[in-house]
Amino acid sequence: MTKIVLARVDDRLIHGQVMTAWIQYTGGNHIVIVDDVTAQDDFTKQIMQMAVPAGIKLDIYNVQEAPQKINANQTDKLIILAKTPQVFLQLIQAQVALPGVIIGGMGANKGRQKVYKNIFMNAAEKQAVQAIGAQGVEVKIQVIPDEKALSIEKVDLN
Repeated sequence: MTKIVLARVDDRLIHGQVMTAWIQYTGGNHIVIVDDVTAQDDFTKQIMQMAVPAGIKLDIYNVQEAPQKINANQTDKLIILAKTPQVFLQLIQAQVALPGVIIGGMGANKGRQKVYKNIFMNAAEKQAVQAIGAQGVEVKIQVIPDEKALSIEKVDLN
């Protein structure tokens, strides 16, 4: 059975915080990025590979191929990263069993509104988060592992 130890929304994907704190916290040994743009950009993929610590595997898939690749992995402890909650909704709809979804880094940009501290979402992202919850998958906000997680149910997404 596929072992997913973290499913995290972070529009920065791989950065120092993910590489250190979350890997140690989860015991993950294989990072899977699910992002259509990154999957097609060889330069960005090389940069991502250089950011991954020794001994940690990295795969970058587009949204269409990701469910099969994730579900086929029976040996690793997977950390799945995506830029938006819509990606995780698509994975759930494609029968990827997520243990939950952590909202980590969703910065301010055009069209996004502040929903909690430094977490910003647009209407489509809010709708995706609600749809994930409706699928029975718990969604929490947790920027770093040492921080107490906050259930998305306690955040006003209207």
